[in-house]
Amino acid sequence: MAISKVIIVGSGPAGLVLALLLAKQGINVVILEAAENLDENPRATHYSFPATYELERAGVLQEVISEGFLPDGVSWRDIDGLAPASISTKHLSTEKKIVCLPLNHLTRILMEHLAKQPTAEVKWSHKVLPTIGQDQSSAWVMVETPNGTVKISADYVVGCDGANSQIRKSLFGDSEFPGRTWDEQIVATNVYYDMTPYNWGDSSFIVDKEHWFMLAKIQKDGLLRVTYGDIPGLTRDEYIARQPMKFKSFLPGQPNPDQYKIVGISPYKVHQRCAKSFREGRFLLVADAAHLCNPFGGLGLTGGLVDAGNLFDCLNGIHQGLANDDILSRYDVVRREMYNNIIDPVSSDNIRRLWHDPTVAEKEDKFLEMCRMADADPNISRKMQEGLNSIMHDFRKEYNFGLPYSSSMEQKQDFLPSTAKIAVTAGDA
Repeated sequence: MAISKVIIVGSGPAGLVLALLLAKQGINVVILEAAENLDENPRATHYSFPATYELERAGVLQEVISEGFLPDGVSWRDIDGLAPASISTKHLSTEKKIVCLPLNHLTRILMEHLAKQPTAEVKWSHKVLPTIGQDQSSAWVMVETPNGTVKISADYVVGCDGANSQIRKSLFGDSEFPGRTWDEQIVATNVYYDMTPYNWGDSSFIVDKEHWFMLAKIQKDGLLRVTYGDIPGLTRDEYIARQPMKFKSFLPGQPNPDQYKIVGISPYKVHQRCAKSFREGRFLLVADAAHLCNPFGGLGLTGGLVDAGNLFDCLNGIHQGLANDDILSRYDVVRREMYNNIIDPVSSDNIRRLWHDPTVAEKEDKFLEMCRMADADPNISRKMQEGLNSIMHDFRKEYNFGLPYSSSMEQKQDFLPSTAKIAVTAGDA
């Protein structure tokens, strides 16, 4: 049966990509966004192939590449800058390389494309309230608008409204988001600092028990993302006050504040959480509304964009009469399996690796050992970097009411029996 309308709650990257894909198929899409405009905070930055695949399908990848750049790889270093392991992207084909562009630039590009679609509408200052409902033919939300509270209905409602998702809370309760919060405190900064004398490359993870951090170039003009750990339990003002001391402790050159320019700083806590279901009837969850992970390795943004592409294939299959409603239950099963078996363990290993003694890590960490093997063998390098493709799934192969194509984990490459052999991007903090 053709779908007449889909409501998407939230104007983040996953919601915009999903809306654009649906609108291009002639499906009416309404985006409800509580804010007055797009979030201009830079936030996430790196897009590996599973994400760029969806950006290509949405028709925006070439603009993203044009505004951004292709990082040269990633290294793991000790506090003195020595790199016991690294992975270069030189052995990857151009279409498989990581692309870097701050998220606020991506969402602007997506919005420009969405504005050209006659079946897409964005309603700003439309806050979804806790009261939602559904029946056999539609789902609805109550929305606080500048003109009062209204009820808006559609065939399906998709929660793309982030970690504090109202749709998820309305479905499962305010506190029902299984998982854990890391004890460690994260501080993300955007900073201009000249790293050319140190030859660190575009992205580095620093392994150190006290001063662990990530440093990555995120814009063509040299803007860096420096995300580091700090002691827990302080106020935002206290973390900001400690930043100069922290930079002097771990950045190469031990710079004073007059030697760099901070353009943004954000202390925050990180989580590993996954909703108990991504589907409840005609309500669906995508990206951070469905699952969370720490930012080291870029798996949060990538996983969210893959969610969006997968849900598009499911909804479009229903719209075209190629699949029935049951495919949405498969979306729930597959995407939660991807989180639990790949995204959660790999991202958790990524952050834990940084807390080790670098000498011990160099000798005992199997992942770093694989990186050194990859550095000497282009074939291993390619396979490691393509390992993250395991989070992808093609729901179009489940059309026509046939048997499911296969379980998601059966599609993993034979070369990658362990998540320890999946290479990572930089962070998306």
